[in-house]
Amino acid sequence: MPLHLVTGGAGFIGSHVADRLLARGDDVVILDNLDGGKHENVPDGAALVVGDIADRATVTDLLASHRFDSIFHLAAFAAEGISHAVKHHNYAVNVLGSINLINAALTTKVRYFSYASSVAVYGTGRVPMHEDDQPQPADSYGNAKLTIERELAITAHLQGLPFTALRMHNVYGERQNMADPLRNAVAIFLNQIMRGEPITVYGDGSQRRAFTYVHDIADCFLDAADTPRHWNRVINVGSQQPLTVLEMAQAVREAMGVPDHPIRHLETREEVRAAYTSSELARLLLGDWKDTPLAEGLATTATWAKQHGPVQPRSTLALEVDADSQPEWYTTATARTDQQ
Repeated sequence: MPLHLVTGGAGFIGSHVADRLLARGDDVVILDNLDGGKHENVPDGAALVVGDIADRATVTDLLASHRFDSIFHLAAFAAEGISHAVKHHNYAVNVLGSINLINAALTTKVRYFSYASSVAVYGTGRVPMHEDDQPQPADSYGNAKLTIERELAITAHLQGLPFTALRMHNVYGERQNMADPLRNAVAIFLNQIMRGEPITVYGDGSQRRAFTYVHDIADCFLDAADTPRHWNRVINVGSQQPLTVLEMAQAVREAMGVPDHPIRHLETREEVRAAYTSSELARLLLGDWKDTPLAEGLATTATWAKQHGPVQPRSTLALEVDADSQPEWYTTATARTDQQ
């Protein structure tokens, strides 16, 4: 059976990708530092290695001790709104950690490299965003993701490691980390409701996004891996149902059965106002897939959240800038946490 490495496989999207690989009979090893991931997310049948992609020795030793057919690279620091204030951490994980994997993949002759990229590579531009648009990242996270996309293209051309980079946006669903106060809006909203706290929305909530249900997207990683004729390119994957963040907050209230739950508007923060992509190319290359209606996806996610129960927000992240320059939205978010 093929053996695959799934980085971030104890986390959100990675655990669902691992599920799909195991369901079709493949073998899976998961590499996760358990910062945002959890043991309970690791699918039955997968082997877990606790370690960090940013640690070169860990990555080198792991790949040297296995014969991986493919790498599905989903481990990342993904809090794009704050990435500019934690540059060292962002680039250590998202760039150098990815380079560790690419180098080890070349050394051990891995057949294929699947990369979880992001709509953040586009920055501010027309919507929906298309693959032929010129990427202009507006934050350090998007810049890191674009850097690895370009490095994978160079590596494929010069050293023969095939890849696919899937540009995702605003994925939500079961197993999303509700304890993280800085990312994953849907998970934050769900946890705030269960904790009896107001839902917090930046500014007036008119930012436009398309929120993608995780089950709609997990199979895209396998479909891309199984279509070699379309390797060595970037592909947008995600929902085609844009709405505002305020509309999403209202939809989460409805899904949780509390349509009048209070919403608190925080100070506006610097961010891309509209970010969602066209998935026309993906559907052409990989085949069609379900774009789950928001109410349906949120209903399933809300059921999971209620079964999971509320959690204490927790963050180990510290800004790499002076305290005086911390934005209001960051101090508000971290005031809710058990920082360690």
